[in-house]
Amino acid sequence: MRIKILSVLAAVALLGACETATEESAKTSGGGASTTPAKTMAKPMMKKTGIMAGSQQDLVVNVGDRVFFDYDKFNVRPDQRSVLDKQVAWMKANPSVTVVVEGHCDERGTREYNLALGERRASAMKDYLTASGVNPERVKAISYGKERPVALGSNEEAWSQNRRGVTKVSGAGS
Repeated sequence: MRIKILSVLAAVALLGACETATEESAKTSGGGASTTPAKTMAKPMMKKTGIMAGSQQDLVVNVGDRVFFDYDKFNVRPDQRSVLDKQVAWMKANPSVTVVVEGHCDERGTREYNLALGERRASAMKDYLTASGVNPERVKAISYGKERPVALGSNEEAWSQNRRGVTKVSGAGS
C-alpha cells in the first residue's frame, strides 16, 4: 500500500513539473517565440527566460506539448484545439524545427488495438497541424499505444492523463 501511494505521489510530482504555463503567465513572462529564422542566426537565440527558442523546453513552457483525448476516440476535442493552434504559430515562428507527434492510450484494450488507436490520435494531430499551414515534411507521427503511461493507476484520473498526444521537437531546436 505504501509503495502504491509513493508511486502516485511520484507521478503527480512529475506531472506538476511538466505543467504548461497558463495564457496569463505566458503573457507576463514574454512567452512569444522568436520570429527570426534559424538560417540567419549564428547561434540559437535565448529568450529572457533563458530558454532556447525552438527547443523542446520552449514548446513545453510557452506553448504546450500535449493534447488529451476522450476514451476510445481519436478526434481532436474542441477544448484541445487551442493547444494545436499555438503549436502551429510556434512552428511557423521556428521554421527549421521538425517534430514527432506521439499517440498514447490508457491501459485498457489490447496492445494491438491501442497501437492502432495511438496511430490515429497522432495522425489526427498531424493532420490538424498540416491543415493549418505546417509543412507535412516537418511533422512525423508515431504510436506508443499503452506502452508509455505518464500516470500509474487503474482509474479514470490516470486513464485520462494517458489518453494523450505529445509533440516532441526532433530537429534543429532539439
